[in-house]
Amino acid sequence: MTAELNIDVTQVQGKVPVTVFRIKGDIDANTFDQLQERAEQAYADGTRYLLLDLSEVPYISSAGIRGLHHIFTLLRSDSPAASDDAMRQGIRAGTYRSHHLKLLNPTPNVARVLSMTGYDLVLEVHSDLQSAIDSFHQHESSG
Repeated sequence: MTAELNIDVTQVQGKVPVTVFRIKGDIDANTFDQLQERAEQAYADGTRYLLLDLSEVPYISSAGIRGLHHIFTLLRSDSPAASDDAMRQGIRAGTYRSHHLKLLNPTPNVARVLSMTGYDLVLEVHSDLQSAIDSFHQHESSG
């Protein structure tokens, strides 16, 4: 049985162009690769700022979390290597937030998993689409 993940992709122009994935279905061992592939295609097509709308995702497994991590890493690949140390220090200090990947309206079950895994500490979670779009901005790199 092949599970299907429905991902509706739209582009929104904020301070920077933001790609929005409206995801419907469970993100688990049967579907996380579909999410990764869509993100990789969007990245290949020029996406650098991605908002994942999780309002219709009832469940996310550890495989789904690995998928989120894959996307997080993919979107960081344009950042200078020097930022790795800054990111690690920021994660330890609790001050780091991804500039490229953010989340919108996770369901209570998904929010609980994000909290248990610590991803709610590195990925901004928004409850309003416009404020999420407005939160993306060109990140200045020192280097």
